[in-house]
Amino acid sequence: MAEQEKDIKEKESEEEIQTEDIETVEEVEEAAENADETTDAEAAAADEEEKPEEKKKGFFRKDKKDKKDEKIAELNDKLVRQMAEFDNFRKRTEKEKQQMYSIGAADVVEKLLPVVDNFERGLAAMTEEEKATSFAQGIELVYKQLMTAFEDMGVSVVEAEGVEFNPDFHNAVMQAPSDKYESGIVTQELQKGYLYKDKVIRHSMVMVAE
Repeated sequence: MAEQEKDIKEKESEEEIQTEDIETVEEVEEAAENADETTDAEAAAADEEEKPEEKKKGFFRKDKKDKKDEKIAELNDKLVRQMAEFDNFRKRTEKEKQQMYSIGAADVVEKLLPVVDNFERGLAAMTEEEKATSFAQGIELVYKQLMTAFEDMGVSVVEAEGVEFNPDFHNAVMQAPSDKYESGIVTQELQKGYLYKDKVIRHSMVMVAE
């Protein structure tokens, strides 16, 4: 009996130990699960804490990009303005250069007109015999070369005899009755007038019918 009671007590002790072990394992597993949940919660909380920082960084990156785009747009606008100003400057300079060339050319032509007048007077004063000489032919050749150069430069003679008097082109120094022309018509040209392109270099000196 004593041995049976001893065996029963030992079995009960073993069962208690097993029960305690089971309870200990369950507690450990439960503690592990709680620890995992705590870790997940902490991680989620940490993510939530980091998100504002990331949002803040994203905001700064966007703001920086916007400022960069504004700077590029500003530089492009400045470049376009400078190009337009340079183009206007180039056109203005070209126009001024053309005007200066025209003024200089007209001044040279005006100074050469007395030479042309002398050529024409000399040729008109020659007799037919004198015109046949090599000297007269040389003078006439030089005169023609000069007039060709004038024509190439854009110099032309003002129309006078037989056209209506125009104060923009003619300078009336005499007025007389005429059987050939009506009143207000140029009857005779006393001195030739010249144009350089559209500009009058010298008015024609004319006689006008009454």
